[in-house]
Amino acid sequence: MNTTKRQRGGKREGAGRPKGSSKLYAFRADKDLAHFIDTQENKTQFIKDCILSCMEKGAHALPSPEVPSNFGEIIPASRVKPLSLPFFDIKVVAGFPIPLTTDEMAQDIELLQMLCPNPDASYLIRVSGNSMIEADIYDGDILIVDKSNRTPSERQAAMCELNGEYTIKHVVKDGEDLWLVPANPDYPRIKIEEGDDFSVWGVVTYVIHKPRW
Repeated sequence: MNTTKRQRGGKREGAGRPKGSSKLYAFRADKDLAHFIDTQENKTQFIKDCILSCMEKGAHALPSPEVPSNFGEIIPASRVKPLSLPFFDIKVVAGFPIPLTTDEMAQDIELLQMLCPNPDASYLIRVSGNSMIEADIYDGDILIVDKSNRTPSERQAAMCELNGEYTIKHVVKDGEDLWLVPANPDYPRIKIEEGDDFSVWGVVTYVIHKPRW
């Protein structure tokens, strides 16, 4: 009696979905990026076109939405990794030194949360130029700009768009006229004329730079 059993199942040649060279990718997008992608009629093709454009021009050549062309870099605050540092909640005076080596005196703080309480509406921008040096803003500084505040006081530095160009200035109203005023006497005031395309992009909340001795 033949006890050999016929093997059933297993992989059959030519069966199943043909192998291809494509791969499926999934990613999370922050609020501003997701809103911009959702405005595209064909989201998949739009993302492919953006990636192909970067491949052709270089990894950092494709600008993000609303990126000021005359600034060095722009980074959404929500994409900055959290960083906790020890914080000593004491008064430091120019007198006798105070030891800061006791860990019990320190508490950890999340640096970005302290500097940027509204990260979903904030951006970090590197400054190019010295038109605001008397406001303690210098070339190469990093600014935290809050887009949720678009009504700056005359003392606040604001990031403004004028006819497609971006600049950091004070927004000053003089009578019926509106001016962009630099914090450097070597730079001219700019009057907002009737018919100009002008808007406030956000208000500077913090300036980050190295000490200048």
